[in-house]
Amino acid sequence: MRLRVLGSGSGGNSLAVRAGDTLVLVDLGFSHREESRRLAACGADIGDVSAVFFTHDHSDHCKGVATFHNRHPSVPLFANGGTADTIAALSGVNDGWTIFENGEPFKVGELAVTAFSIPHDATDPVGYLFEAGGSSLFVGTDMGCVSANVREMFAHATCAVLEANHDPILLEQSDRPISLKQRIRGRTGHLANEDAVELLVGTNPPCLKTLLLGHISQQCNSPSLVRRAFSDALAELGRSDIRLSLLEQDAPGDLYEF
Repeated sequence: MRLRVLGSGSGGNSLAVRAGDTLVLVDLGFSHREESRRLAACGADIGDVSAVFFTHDHSDHCKGVATFHNRHPSVPLFANGGTADTIAALSGVNDGWTIFENGEPFKVGELAVTAFSIPHDATDPVGYLFEAGGSSLFVGTDMGCVSANVREMFAHATCAVLEANHDPILLEQSDRPISLKQRIRGRTGHLANEDAVELLVGTNPPCLKTLLLGHISQQCNSPSLVRRAFSDALAELGRSDIRLSLLEQDAPGDLYEF
């Protein structure tokens, strides 16, 4: 498999996964023009996309769906029923959906796909485990806490895209409204650095070789805090074999092959 994360953060989220001739997107959190530009910068054409998968119905993950579907109507849009219904109501995209059941594996081209429930304040949010050629990609962002099925899926990862959204102290010191602070730190909000570290340490996936940390808050976190916390955890685990990288909002990440 090959992975390029096109952008990660509250301003928009999308990533591209390729296995052989199968190219899929996870989320469309940018305008069609921006999505196309970022894909092109990664050496891919948006017209080659085989399918789009949606994690949930918040705008920073689905704002580009209407224009994408209008220009590429034959590309299937994958989501569970609740997510598809909510995105359809918000965007007016009522056709083109392929509905799956959480926890039931299925195939799209050369990819095996399993969607798993995550705790977030959306209709029916999911993460994904993509598998091909003996490798697996875990995609788990936008979750307020680590559930048992998140641990189960993370344990299989060769490469993982994991949320490290905020530092609790910086969140509390921020000038954000109290209601927003409560939402972010709640069990259906976003994952704090320490909780993401606990998932890594408590699971220590034996096959994990690449750990990509995303959805990093620009106001309530810092790259140095994230990198230090996870570098210390990897050192504690003796996992010098794991490559650690932080994802950005404004530019695509590196190419990862696994």
